[in-house]
Amino acid sequence: MSAAEQHVLARRAGRAAYLTLNRPKALNALTHPMVLAVDEALTAWEHDPAVEAVVVTGAGERGLCAGGDIRAVHDDARDGDGSASAAFWRDEYRLNARIARYPKPYVAVMDGIVMGGGVGVSAHGSVRIVTERSRVAMPETGIGFVPDVGGTHLLARAPGELGTHLALTGAQIGAGDALLCGLADHHVPAGETGALVDDLARLPVHEALRTYVRPAPEGELAGQREWIDACYAADTVEEIVGRLFAHGAQAAKETAEVLLSRSPTALKVTLAALRRARALGSLERVLDQEYRISVATLTTHDLVEGIRAQVIDKDRTPRWSPDSLAGVSDAAVARFFTPLGDRELGLTAPDSPGQPPR
Repeated sequence: MSAAEQHVLARRAGRAAYLTLNRPKALNALTHPMVLAVDEALTAWEHDPAVEAVVVTGAGERGLCAGGDIRAVHDDARDGDGSASAAFWRDEYRLNARIARYPKPYVAVMDGIVMGGGVGVSAHGSVRIVTERSRVAMPETGIGFVPDVGGTHLLARAPGELGTHLALTGAQIGAGDALLCGLADHHVPAGETGALVDDLARLPVHEALRTYVRPAPEGELAGQREWIDACYAADTVEEIVGRLFAHGAQAAKETAEVLLSRSPTALKVTLAALRRARALGSLERVLDQEYRISVATLTTHDLVEGIRAQVIDKDRTPRWSPDSLAGVSDAAVARFFTPLGDRELGLTAPDSPGQPPR
């Protein structure tokens, strides 16, 4: 059995097909071969009339998926030419788009940690289940990167400025807030997900869900909408930070401090990407934009430094360059959106209106 086959377990049972991300020691972080294995399985099951639903889970007790294999990205950006990471993202983002358009129910069990690339293989699905253990986040600005895997599409569509808050801070949210932000559809108690997964082999998805769906634990974001919407509606990151510091809420001031610890470049590019994603509309157009941004980060100081500080050396003290918001010019931000010519992801034609959003 190949590494990809070991790290993505595929099986059939009754009316359902099952994918298990199986790197529990790495919190099921996605590698390029895993992305290709998932795509291959989806191809086979799409054309198999016996498969009526696809169910995605993560091995181990900690979560569905902590994201992509960023150690490999770090090494490629530092020591290589970035081509391996670009190839990984190309196939990963195409998989994200495919999941969103999959013609059969795609049931993602978002139990435990679901971050970065884990959001990409779950939150674009048609049936997204969270539990009281779910911790969902797009934490990229903390490693000098920008939310990808269609994350800016999802967060741009969240109510008010909640998506801006989550994208810039990388804050983790639980089940109630994931439902509020449109990142999930149903809450099922963690102790009952196994029975639900088993029932999907014999019952249509909507019938199986009826037995297990429960009200979600109350979230936190609804009660913070006043300061979040007011502060994040600003046009620049500098103004957002200023509004947060000036607001009376203690949580707003603490959030400003969090933002000042993130990569200044990543913050500015993320805000620009979110604003543009709202106008782009379709997931495919946004993924095309995210691919341009991701490829551009491979030549930046902050991506290598952020992963070094958070994942490699774990000293948690990244030295960003530039080290202030004022040091990041509009021209520096614009560079991340530069077309790639024949290296574009190409999910939409250059002047295509794209497909309608999910």
